[in-house]
Amino acid sequence: MKQDLLDCQARIVPYIHRTPVLSSQLLNDLAGASLYFKCENFQRMGAFKFRGATNAILQLTAQQRARGVVTHSSGNFAQALALAAREVGTIAYIVMPRTAPQVKKDAVSGYGGHIIECEPTLAAREKTASDLVQKYGATFIHPSNQDEVILGQGTAALELLEDHPNLNAIFSPVGGGGLIAGTALAAHYFGNNCDVIGGEPEAADDAYRSLIAGRIETNTATNTIADGLRTELGDRNFPIIQQHVQEIIRVSEAAIIAAMRLIWERMKIIVEASSAVALAALLIEKGRFEGQKVGILLSGGNVDLLDLPFGQTKAG
Repeated sequence: MKQDLLDCQARIVPYIHRTPVLSSQLLNDLAGASLYFKCENFQRMGAFKFRGATNAILQLTAQQRARGVVTHSSGNFAQALALAAREVGTIAYIVMPRTAPQVKKDAVSGYGGHIIECEPTLAAREKTASDLVQKYGATFIHPSNQDEVILGQGTAALELLEDHPNLNAIFSPVGGGGLIAGTALAAHYFGNNCDVIGGEPEAADDAYRSLIAGRIETNTATNTIADGLRTELGDRNFPIIQQHVQEIIRVSEAAIIAAMRLIWERMKIIVEASSAVALAALLIEKGRFEGQKVGILLSGGNVDLLDLPFGQTKAG
């Protein structure tokens, strides 16, 4: 896996942005630690998921590319795969629930993706995607539970560790598990005793429960503002998480909004609520990391500016 990560990094370099690592003295003081924010909100299409989508597409054969790719997503991976497909000259069929925000559908269409709408259930998404694979002979690419995607997402943490090799810990949001699994691999092979810790909404805490139970748990409801984290773990990323992730910390909706507001106000950058979960998790347990060097993955910055949450709570 170590060489796989390096090969993946070399493969996608011509296509991705090497995103900056920012810091804030105010947030350092608040946390009592030195924080290093890996800003994937500045990645192409606005999120880390372009890394994994690009790595997966680049490993398809010419024949596979000629038939296109398929995924199901209501958010960032839909945009990521559409853009990655455009970059290599193949077609992307994107299954999206009919209830997905129009702004997200417009973004996918803007990148050249062909949207096929379905009912807003996982079963409907999976069946529609399967039908497209059968109809067009296209290759299905999973948003988070596929080795090529996991390795691609891991390059964000790999870059962070190249810039700051002596981090004591890296905090990552947890949704479908691709980012934190890739981060865990990067920290294991390229970190110096660097722990990986997940942040997860209390309202969608399947990964937290999965680690405790030793098997993949599901959510009966996902009523969280962190809409990018409403997905669940898979059989490819969960074993990596079990082996290499030290802990998952659950955070409240108020803590997510407060952390998001801190980043907007103090760092002057736009991040989505899912990104803020990592900082929220650190701030809840900040006494444990006092004096340490901590990386925080800001996973993306795709927000609906007409639906901001800051009137709901105040930053602490």
